[in-house]
Amino acid sequence: MELYELTVHELIEKLDKNEITPEEIVKSYSKRIDEKENEIGAFVTRTDKEALEAAKSVDRAKSKFAGIPIGIKDNMCTKGVNTTCSSKMLENFVSPYDATVIEKLNNEGIISLGKLNMDEFAMGASTEYSAFKTTKNPWNLNTVPGGSSGGSAAAVASDMVPWALGSDTGGSIRQPASLCGIVGLKPTYGLVSRYGLVAFASSLDQIGPITKDVEDSAMLLNIIAGHDEKDSTSVKLEEKDYTKSLVKDVKGLKIGVPKEFFGEGINEEVKQKVEEAIEEYKKQGAIVEECTLDIANEALAVYYITCCAEASSNLGRFDGIRYGYRTKNFSNLKDIYKNSRSEGFGAEVKRRIILGTYVLSSGYYDAYYKKAQKVRTIIKQEFKKLFDSYDILITPTSPTVAYEIGTKSKNPLEMYLADLCTVSINIAGLPGISIPCGVDKNGMPIGMQLIGKAFSEETLLRAAYTYEQETKFRDRNKPTFKK
Repeated sequence: MELYELTVHELIEKLDKNEITPEEIVKSYSKRIDEKENEIGAFVTRTDKEALEAAKSVDRAKSKFAGIPIGIKDNMCTKGVNTTCSSKMLENFVSPYDATVIEKLNNEGIISLGKLNMDEFAMGASTEYSAFKTTKNPWNLNTVPGGSSGGSAAAVASDMVPWALGSDTGGSIRQPASLCGIVGLKPTYGLVSRYGLVAFASSLDQIGPITKDVEDSAMLLNIIAGHDEKDSTSVKLEEKDYTKSLVKDVKGLKIGVPKEFFGEGINEEVKQKVEEAIEEYKKQGAIVEECTLDIANEALAVYYITCCAEASSNLGRFDGIRYGYRTKNFSNLKDIYKNSRSEGFGAEVKRRIILGTYVLSSGYYDAYYKKAQKVRTIIKQEFKKLFDSYDILITPTSPTVAYEIGTKSKNPLEMYLADLCTVSINIAGLPGISIPCGVDKNGMPIGMQLIGKAFSEETLLRAAYTYEQETKFRDRNKPTFKK
């Protein structure tokens, strides 16, 4: 077995036994990137040469993670390295500082292999909206890897990085993890600092791990979680070791299955595989009941009103004056603003800015944005009621498996419906994890979503770990790179 095929905890075990060196690990991944990047298109910026130099002098006494490589979604600021958000607007922007999560990785001696492709400013569900390239799904190169963290998910699934950081605004970690057959964890809002994350929708965005298995997810969460004074939404909590929750035991765990997430719009094979996974939980001693969470349609509307409104506000700073792309075609100040934004932003970003500006405008604010915030409160209350009765909820992660490139990008409404199962968790600020639960008749992976109450990551990880250990998806299923 090649080094790049191993999980992070397997790599650490070999490092601890002096069977391998950090330099050998980085070389293995660098070679793999050389082999697969042209097919997959996961990287916007490669730093594997710099990583190799860093690996030669890494201090293994510093941390058990010292010398382990990682990939970073390209909306997290990295000092001295381009942070583009896969947009022409920031194509040449080099951050003067590190995001808090990057500082935490650096403190552990973790080495970045580069910045990973995404939908522009995290707006999209397929990574087709990058200004630079379309990332392919390693299970089938004609299909999308999901989005907006598609580069991160595809890089992990194709073994170009052992793990990666993604960001999740309405499913952007979980959905690509599902479509690429790996694990994606969206932490509770406020558990991981957003300082240095280029904002899309500030009340929804959350950084989280994208990994090969649940154990790696728990380890990466240990590193990046924690209070940060530089982020006003960061929550002060007692420090936890999430790896302690990796116990194969769900006896007595109360699981709710919201029937609304198994109805119209959910592919039959997806539904069947998630239902089979639910039966596995019953065999393991969990108490499973059908329940009602009648918020799906409202959640999608609330999400798109909220995220577009916040995007309109957050992206106002990109004006061609302070930093970012500036048009060469201008004769006055108004031209600079208008042409820089027209030329610098892609079609999907412009669409969401226009929608957001509309719902915030005088005369429409009360009818749309204010009403959406009221419904958002109701959604939070509905979840709270359910979690009075259940420890976790189970739903599909995505209504379908990965679809062919180009089939939905021309129909924004159809693309937005792909977020049906994931957006409500961001609206309520709850944690969610996607784990693979099977493949369809064409061998494409299917993901199952586990949802927990706020700051119940240990329960989610225990439930996910139990299922993973029982079914061993990775041992039986590998990406095929078929065309």
